[in-house]
Amino acid sequence: MTSHLDKTNTFRALHAPGAVLVLPNAWDVATARLAEDAGAAAVATTSAGVAWSLGTPDGDHLGRDLAADLVARIAAAVSVPVTADIEGGYAADPAGVADTVRAVVEAGACGINIEDADAQGLRTVGEQADRLAAAREAATAAGVPLFINARTDTYLRAVGDPATRLAATLDRAAAYLAAGADGIFVPGVADPDTIASLAAGIDAPLNVMAGPGSPAVPDLAKLGVARVSIGAAIALSAYDHARRGMREVLATGTYESLASDLEYGELNELLGKLHA
Repeated sequence: MTSHLDKTNTFRALHAPGAVLVLPNAWDVATARLAEDAGAAAVATTSAGVAWSLGTPDGDHLGRDLAADLVARIAAAVSVPVTADIEGGYAADPAGVADTVRAVVEAGACGINIEDADAQGLRTVGEQADRLAAAREAATAAGVPLFINARTDTYLRAVGDPATRLAATLDRAAAYLAAGADGIFVPGVADPDTIASLAAGIDAPLNVMAGPGSPAVPDLAKLGVARVSIGAAIALSAYDHARRGMREVLATGTYESLASDLEYGELNELLGKLHA
């Protein structure tokens, strides 16, 4: 078995200049296995998908223990590195963030995403830097060079004046890197010029969240993007398919929307290999 440390070093190496790491986010063991089977070099969780699958809304409602347990289940089920979306850290203060990081590292995570926003809006730069520093200290103490992907929601939440948003984002990125982050995640951007400016202005791997309306992965790579996440888009698509099937069978008694390219035996075999 590849050690946790080896997997973490492998995951860090996937953020190489000139390469782009594509992460089709998973939310349970089955989707993690599907991601690995599809060729993903690593498995990333989506906090929204994880929360929904466990019966809570997204937005720091899930709790550390359930989140860490899910990470452990996924890490045990795949051979590739796992990076965990821990929302804002499932904690009110830096000490709590450190507790969360220790829990997900123990669960087998090789990386984390951590957000700089909560229900009230963006935290101050200083507050988030303290939380990132606590995360780094906890990982270092555990002996794991965890890849910390610091997310800023300046664009996703359309914070401040559009004319100064780029500069504000770059300022946050620099402060987060100084506090111990390894990469910067800026969801909510699809404009090629803005993406290129972010990539040029951030001295670390840039992660963007892609989906319908975003440039294709090869185009994002040309713009300087190092990492592409899908976020909750695949989870939403799956739940939408489930809803359509349920509504059709209840409303009309037909089953046309249940047609699928994925067969029962295929998925069953993929999961059965865990118990061979």
